[in-house]
Amino acid sequence: MTEALISQAPGNFNDSNAVPSGPEKGSTTTPAEVEAAVHAIADRSRQAARQMSGANRALKDSGLRAIGAALLDRKEQILAANAKDVAAGKANGTSAALLDRLTLSDARITGLVDALENLANLPDPVGNVVRGQTLPNGLRLRQVNVPLGVVAAIYEARPNVTVDIAGLALKSGNAVILRGGTAAAFTNEALVQILREALDSVGLPADAVQTVDQYGREGANALMRARGRVDVLIPRGGRDLIQSVVLNAAVPVIETGEGNVHIFIDESASEEMAVEILLNSKTQRPSVCNTVETLLVHSRSTVLPAVAAALRGAGVTLHADERIRAALPSSIETEPATDEDWGTEYMDLDLAVAMVDSLDDAVKHIRTWSTGHTEAILTNNLANAERFIAEVDSAAVIVNASTRFTDGGELGLGAEVGISTQKLHARGPMGLTELTTTKWIVQGEGQVRG
Repeated sequence: MTEALISQAPGNFNDSNAVPSGPEKGSTTTPAEVEAAVHAIADRSRQAARQMSGANRALKDSGLRAIGAALLDRKEQILAANAKDVAAGKANGTSAALLDRLTLSDARITGLVDALENLANLPDPVGNVVRGQTLPNGLRLRQVNVPLGVVAAIYEARPNVTVDIAGLALKSGNAVILRGGTAAAFTNEALVQILREALDSVGLPADAVQTVDQYGREGANALMRARGRVDVLIPRGGRDLIQSVVLNAAVPVIETGEGNVHIFIDESASEEMAVEILLNSKTQRPSVCNTVETLLVHSRSTVLPAVAAALRGAGVTLHADERIRAALPSSIETEPATDEDWGTEYMDLDLAVAMVDSLDDAVKHIRTWSTGHTEAILTNNLANAERFIAEVDSAAVIVNASTRFTDGGELGLGAEVGISTQKLHARGPMGLTELTTTKWIVQGEGQVRG
């Protein structure tokens, strides 16, 4: 499926729960018409968001469970659509890492359903009192969480994100507009249809989940320009996608995701722990953003040979500096590292490896090359752990555990929209609370300002 306009002509939408259909193949739609259609989608999302903001927890949770049941009931339809996307990806030479993200399976669909159930079991963030007080003049103040409103997401080759983002947006009382990309077009079309029908079945607005995929790149551009109609835009994907959105959007953007993740092994770390954590951090699912991409090893550590051998045995290509290569036996194959390796998010079975002489050197390297996602230290030295926590400024800092734990589900958030690597509004895994903002409620008894 190409980026051509494949469905939904402006003006032919009705209030059914079906995914809108559109222009016939070969028809033309001007950029102005696309913008008008995307604005109409956003306006319907605004109306749906008002309804969602007033929905109680029981109704929202019933929507999440209806989606989960529908995903299981229509699993074969989803897998058939996904098979088309995967076949097209293979034919187009898509990398193994992207194909892994693109592919759904019985187990992955079950995982999506489990995540929806976890969301349903979490407290509703809407109405939560952040802080409050009574002033000396008798005014009663409360700052409470409220939905953001219309949340848009642009992402690529990740159909699981369609369900994750929709579920989080719904539970937090928002409406969502999705742009899932050409690579997952068949899968996302099926998923959005299922999501809309499930919401309608429990009395929630189907327009709380909409897509602009039918308008290709021009639709994405129109979404990025829809200031005043879209409250926040969240890009999720590789560096090129994220930077394109950050640099070109006119709507507020929360920057997520590029993960040049580091692990530092200090001289006190045990071999057994280092081997197990490195294998998990690199090989469990190398195509995701919380996979380790650079390993820093203290020059006095004794675990390097065992760690390197285990990684090579798991199929990992080691891009090593000269000191690492000199310290390893010739039986452990490596490739010379370049500066490009230190800045690369491989998202594959590749790992940059450098030797450092101190914690200071490790922190300096991380400050130079990190994208601010996740960094970890493996150590049995409490002082080193505390210094690493204090001096490394990333969204997540981990001590003696896999970097794969930087994940909304693993951290008890139910799921995540993405991992925010910026510092405003939200940082780290973006769960339910991160999809809310706050408002002040001031209650008085006739007070006036003197």
